[in-house]
Amino acid sequence: MTGSSGHLGEALVRVLSAEGDDVVGLDLLSSARLGVTGSIVDRALVRRSVAGVDAVIHTATLHKPHVITHDRAAFVATNVSGTLNLLEAAADAGVGAFVFVSTTSTFGRALTPPADAPAAWITEDVPPVPKNIYGATKTAAEDLCELVHRDRQLPCVILRTSRFFPETDDRDDMRAGFDDLNLKVNELLYRRVDLDDVVSACRLAVARAGALGFGRYIVSATTPFAPDHLVALRGEAPSVVRRLFPEYEQIFALRGWKMLASIDRVYVNARARHDLGWRPRYDFAHALDCLRAGQDPRSPLALGIGAKGYHAEPTGVYTPGSTSSG
Repeated sequence: MTGSSGHLGEALVRVLSAEGDDVVGLDLLSSARLGVTGSIVDRALVRRSVAGVDAVIHTATLHKPHVITHDRAAFVATNVSGTLNLLEAAADAGVGAFVFVSTTSTFGRALTPPADAPAAWITEDVPPVPKNIYGATKTAAEDLCELVHRDRQLPCVILRTSRFFPETDDRDDMRAGFDDLNLKVNELLYRRVDLDDVVSACRLAVARAGALGFGRYIVSATTPFAPDHLVALRGEAPSVVRRLFPEYEQIFALRGWKMLASIDRVYVNARARHDLGWRPRYDFAHALDCLRAGQDPRSPLALGIGAKGYHAEPTGVYTPGSTSSG
């Protein structure tokens, strides 16, 4: 498990260890659950760490928030070279499953259609158009996964996860216009996934990798929208949500919440549900049920892990503390 001290990494280590799996963590940051302290850029360390393991779950990365604090060479070293080190070591060691946690940020500019166009319907077939070094290096790492699978028959599953971070939004207008939990619940409609559901997707990917051989999958909460909603979502999103969930306005009003006026993209998880047998639980309907009952819509796992931040010092809107960066 790379990135085992990070947000997703710690959640996976907790769940897998509780189920009796023998998990070896690899991270730059030490923690009570860590097995190896070091970087995935260290090729010799990676080879020693991978020896004898049945599966690799690769979560370590430089994230989008690191774009303002790390140069492009650092992103290439960690996200590309580090991933290649892991892939080649795993292939040499005969590892049975390699799961790479990627991101919907790989789609980049494809996620923002022109102002007069319908919302974008995002499936795995949409070609990536990276808009920053984070997206570019994650896309390159995905391509390396496919290359090593083809050349070495290493079973590889790529999970393009949507937002599951607990930190506040990095856009000033969103932080000013919405309560934080209000915004996150809204995002479950089209671009967010709960941490618990990401963990379940990773577990299924490990189990299914051998049979699948290779696959790329969007991991996001199941959207209630259909392609015929895309035009209205750009300018009349509340009316679309009202038709699908007539009770949402009353539930929101009790908290002073509101719906987004416009939605520009919709992530579609149908392939992950079909191929992996994935059944995400924490969607918008579940959130409404929790809110109606006076409960927090986030999973106990997400609440238990909490926010870790991305930098050792406060940087912009991101919280203090550090998550894994390779």
